[in-house]
Amino acid sequence: MSFHPTMPYASGELHKSARVLPDEGAPFTFTPENRRRIEDLATHYPPERRRSALIPALHIVRQQQGYVSANAMREVATVIGCTPAEVEDVVSYYSMFYTKPVGQYVLQVCRTLSCALTGAERLTEAISKKLGIKAGETDPTGTFTLVEVECLGACDRGPVVLVNDHWHELATPESVGQLLETLRTKGEQALSGCHLNVDKREPTENA
Repeated sequence: MSFHPTMPYASGELHKSARVLPDEGAPFTFTPENRRRIEDLATHYPPERRRSALIPALHIVRQQQGYVSANAMREVATVIGCTPAEVEDVVSYYSMFYTKPVGQYVLQVCRTLSCALTGAERLTEAISKKLGIKAGETDPTGTFTLVEVECLGACDRGPVVLVNDHWHELATPESVGQLLETLRTKGEQALSGCHLNVDKREPTENA
């Protein structure tokens, strides 16, 4: 009789990798305009530090394709001058880079304390109910993906939703249905934007 647990050496359980391979995706090449943007960004660094433009290049991939596929990682590696493994290391570290296709609008609901205290959980529930999806899913039309994220840095204006790269502050469960409908018809013009963006309005006579 042994007090030692049975170890599954023969089954191979101890040798399984937890790594999930990224989606290969369609063949990917930067558009001429986006390639010029990357080359412009690369001039901000010394030639030997060209790979410092890696994260901006990944943002450009996200803007062009919506997510970062394995083929896109290889393209970035070639353009930036590093290995695909180094690109994948960065992609897997940062939550804003998606390795699977997402909706046209990614709804990122902040769930950290300040937003939680002002109803972020109810906001997520309202969006889920309206779209018929859970956090981490995309609606059947491919228009919206819902995710919960940590602090977005606008704690005094919560709950905050980041839609792609743009803000929507002071969101409420009651207003979110209208927000989704307006996004469908008007796009990102539906968003409130960051209140720190100062309006450039003409001064009045009393100004």
